[in-house]
Amino acid sequence: MLERLGRLLSRARVRLVLWDGTALTSPDAGAATLVVRDRRTLMRILWDPELAFGDAYADGRVEVRGDLLGFLESSYVSWQDKPWRALGRAARFVGRRVGDLVGTRTDVQRHYDLGNDFYRLWLDDRLLYTCAYFERPQATLEEAQVAKMDHVCRKLRLRPGQTVIEAGCGWGALALHMARNYGVRVRAYNISREQIRHARARARAEGLDDRVEFVDADFRGIEGTADAFVSVGMLEHVGLANYAALGAVIDRCLDPVRGRGLLHFIGRDHMRPLNAWIRRRIFPGAYAPTLAQAVERVLEPAALSVLDVENLRRHYALTLDHWRRRFESAAGHVTAHFGERFVRTWRLYLAGSQAAFSTGVLQLFQVTFGRSADDAQPWTRASLYRERDEHAAL
Repeated sequence: MLERLGRLLSRARVRLVLWDGTALTSPDAGAATLVVRDRRTLMRILWDPELAFGDAYADGRVEVRGDLLGFLESSYVSWQDKPWRALGRAARFVGRRVGDLVGTRTDVQRHYDLGNDFYRLWLDDRLLYTCAYFERPQATLEEAQVAKMDHVCRKLRLRPGQTVIEAGCGWGALALHMARNYGVRVRAYNISREQIRHARARARAEGLDDRVEFVDADFRGIEGTADAFVSVGMLEHVGLANYAALGAVIDRCLDPVRGRGLLHFIGRDHMRPLNAWIRRRIFPGAYAPTLAQAVERVLEPAALSVLDVENLRRHYALTLDHWRRRFESAAGHVTAHFGERFVRTWRLYLAGSQAAFSTGVLQLFQVTFGRSADDAQPWTRASLYRERDEHAAL
């Protein structure tokens, strides 16, 4: 068993220590020491590494002494050389299975309805729970999240008086930002009751409830038409089986000549299932598609043309670094309300996610699209990088 585990971690800078003091040191050990506390836990990890390790870490049956992030990064790198062709079939199966589960309130509420006070402890002041856009690496998280919203709005070419449909609006920050700073009307959809309640309260407090409507429904409940469609961080929860349906909704609601949109989503370079522990314990039913899957299954059937693709992988790694550090600063408070196991679960989730983006296991794609014959597209990308206040309409 030690030999097999040693092969799995052959390139990871990890020192393995068992319950009886037996140690297995890799040639370049140093990032961390992995302590396995009992024989059953070791066997479970050998049988199902992803799921068993996550559960064991959350339970305290496995301890990582030292640099948790460094341990995860080196472990991910050591696994990158494994052949993944055999997982192609499994990935397709997971995609179909996710399509049956997505949209259920149970899955959404399990993660997003933990309570707004919990997310306030470590997100930015607007409660944006998606990749930020760092115009410079030294920017604060708050600055980078505002920059992300403006980056999206510039890509959508928003102008006063236009209408926007947003699918999966979180706590409403982007919808309110578009209405407040670009003079548009927004209809935003979500099925998290906690998030919808917060978004509506913010709209009333800011006097924007006449320009922003928050609808308790998923993308299949979208009605009406709009000049632009935007989805930030929702495609991961849609599932392959529903991609064509999403494309049909986008096609139906967008202006037939000038309609345009943007999909912002976590993705993969190669078709693979999402980490089993993340899929089971953190984001039930989630699936990170390849860029090809998103384009071929959402946009192409609706005859929507890809206009621009940007990969913000490094931005998401830095976003997660901010989140993880803020979460650790609030860990005592979180423990008092949710318990130690919850803290360990979220510590592993945030560190593991950061490691996945920093090592390239996961990507973050922004895909801008529009009607095939739309000649109103700008000649160059220069407009994306003008000062934000030049774009502000109000």
